[in-house]
Order: sequence, then C-alpha cells, then structure tokens
Amino acid sequence: MTLINLDDEQKRADGEVCPIVESIRIVGSTWKLIIIRYLLDGPKGFNELLRAIHGLNSKTLSRTLKQLQQDGLVERRVVALQPFSVEYRLTEKGQALQPVIQALRKWGEEWALGR
Repeated sequence: MTLINLDDEQKRADGEVCPIVESIRIVGSTWKLIIIRYLLDGPKGFNELLRAIHGLNSKTLSRTLKQLQQDGLVERRVVALQPFSVEYRLTEKGQALQPVIQALRKWGEEWALGR
C-alpha cells in the first residue's frame, strides 16, 4: 500500500494548491464529517453531540470542534452563563458542505452498504 505525502502532493506542477487535497485537509477526518452532518440539522450543544455520535469521546469532540471553528466551518455561541451552556452551529461555509454530505450518503447507501 502506498501512502501519499500530502505535503508533496499539495502543489500541482504549476505551483497551485490542489483544491481536492486542501478540501480533504479541512474536512477529511471521519469525525469532522460526522459532526458536520449532525449540525446540518441545526445548532447542537456539546453534550447533545456527544450523545448523538456513538464512539466519539469528549476529548476528541472538543478537539474536532476547535479545528472546525479554526477552519471557519463551525461557530460556538454561549447560550447561558448559569448554568454555563454553549451551542455549536455551522457557518455559511459549513452549510455549503450539505450537497457533499448528501452525495456521500447516497454513495454509501448504494455502494458501501451494498444496496
């Protein structure tokens, strides 16, 4: 199995950054896409996401949400101070991934699940 070094593959021969490689860098982890999928349904609290996404622990969720915020896909909003509560919602940039998520779902239903 050959592993691709994304740093070497990031630039095309003309020196331009490959948009596919850059997209995968931003949303390429399994958890990022799953979190985005749940946030497409509307804003969610941290614990709500943690309960909804099986196999995801709080440390990974926290780290992934921070990465999604840094990339401008998710915003964090304080809802209440007493008790402290925050919610996460997709930005316009994050919402723009909806057709990608729908296409992955359709492909998964047809090919990954063998239907």
